[in-house]
Amino acid sequence: MSAIRTILNMTALTGLGYGLWALIPPGEEKRREIIKNLPESNPIRMEETRKRNALVMQKLKEAAETSENIARGLGGSAK
Repeated sequence: MSAIRTILNMTALTGLGYGLWALIPPGEEKRREIIKNLPESNPIRMEETRKRNALVMQKLKEAAETSENIARGLGGSAK
């Protein structure tokens, strides 16, 4: 019983520590650095992402409109 209580106490303290750590926001300078390094801040990368998303959505739409099993073509030789 003592071992279970010890494990529960350690778990509770760890959870409390993580909760307090998560509440502390980063400084303004650190926040600006994080935002600057996000992929969304690079216009070229954002355009590539938009194009890739458009191609994926086009393929999903085509797959939804057909009764063929398009997954069979993946990994095999192209026809």
